Amino acid sequence: MTRGPRRATVKDVAALAGVSPKTVSNVMNETVFVRPDTREKVLAAVAELDFVPNLSARSLRNGRTGVIALALPDLSTAFSAEMVHWVVQVAHARGMAVQIEETGAEPKREHDLVSRAREHLVDGLILNPIRLQDSVLVHDDQLPPVVLIGEVEQHKVDRVLVDSRQAGYEVAAHLLDQGARRIAVLGGARGADYAPATSVQRLEGYRGALDEHGVAYDPSLEVDIADWSMVGGAAAAEELLARGVEFDAVMAFTDSIAFGAVHVLQEHGLAVPGDVLVSGFDDVEHARFMNPTLTTVALDRRAYAEAAVDLLLTRIGDRTSPPRAVAIPHELVVRASTTR
Repeated sequence: MTRGPRRATVKDVAALAGVSPKTVSNVMNETVFVRPDTREKVLAAVAELDFVPNLSARSLRNGRTGVIALALPDLSTAFSAEMVHWVVQVAHARGMAVQIEETGAEPKREHDLVSRAREHLVDGLILNPIRLQDSVLVHDDQLPPVVLIGEVEQHKVDRVLVDSRQAGYEVAAHLLDQGARRIAVLGGARGADYAPATSVQRLEGYRGALDEHGVAYDPSLEVDIADWSMVGGAAAAEELLARGVEFDAVMAFTDSIAFGAVHVLQEHGLAVPGDVLVSGFDDVEHARFMNPTLTTVALDRRAYAEAAVDLLLTRIGDRTSPPRAVAIPHELVVRASTTR
């Protein structure tokens, strides 16, 4: 019988990295501190040998599965695809497998994931709730290890975030500095009771920039979007045009929304940026290759994933320490869509 290639072992990794098997175990299990240069050698050896930890054996030893869950509202977006990629990459480097889930607009799915963690089917959860009031956080006081990513503000569990208020302010201020005075917003939500936390914070930044520049706020320039996708962005741009309001810039709350909006604006004979400035948020890969290239807010998604996974692994090992919040820096990347 023909056998496949031999699976790499901890000893193989240790030999290639020039360390002891115990050091490899410490790096993979995140149990004790390992010097950064040593850790990098081990991770490089893991990648070169395509080493996969024996999760079944580990589970028998420490009562853990070696699996974490990542739940995002909409897996079809470009931002979600890139986040999933980096979380899986980072978790794999830490010796963990990742179960991917989509929560959509159904808070019950979060509750199901928490139940799964309680049954020890996963060791912990990375959640991206849309609104705090819908999240399992406000309905459950006996949570398993959880890390939140995104704009939902709370102090109950660990969290990784981007300062969306500041980023929203910076985008709006840039558009105003480029001469825009009628900035339409695609992705805002007027009803505070159902508005996503992302909308609330980016709108606050937008309105703050208007006020600072002495520009009157006009609610008719805000278009609600239930579907933060290219299709949703196109529909929002159509609604904006149908309202008949004047606008000289569009501030989209995601790049996907911006892509759909630019398509519709150009179909209606409006030049970007000649007639309308357009900005996005997230700096997904397509933003650098669309025509015109898209001005947007960039963040290091690998750093984002590393912070989320490492916070969760730390929390799995110690559930008693106070919750931590880690802010990931952002940067306004100015491209052709807002440059006249």
